[in-house]
Amino acid sequence: MTWITAGKLEDIEQEGAIRFDHGGRTYAIYRGPDDSVYCTAGLCTHEAIHLADGLVIDFEVECPKHSGAFDYRTGEALRLPACENLKTYPAEVVDGEVRVALG
Repeated sequence: MTWITAGKLEDIEQEGAIRFDHGGRTYAIYRGPDDSVYCTAGLCTHEAIHLADGLVIDFEVECPKHSGAFDYRTGEALRLPACENLKTYPAEVVDGEVRVALG
């Protein structure tokens, strides 16, 4: 597993998300209401729409196209039309930088 720096914590709004592209793949990085960070696959499992453009409330992200929702801590699909869970990746903050473990 390789840890990759994905950005600065200060660049992610609390209860917000950013898009992170690496190695030909897209990821979404979330900042929770308690300043925790999480990383998931960046595209909705229903129609491949970028989740970083969705609404983030508490620990859920809503897809901006059809309002499917996921718990970004676990990747669990919570609301139709999303029915397939998201892949999740370990994330951490080190000296103000967000790092994700990919691979």
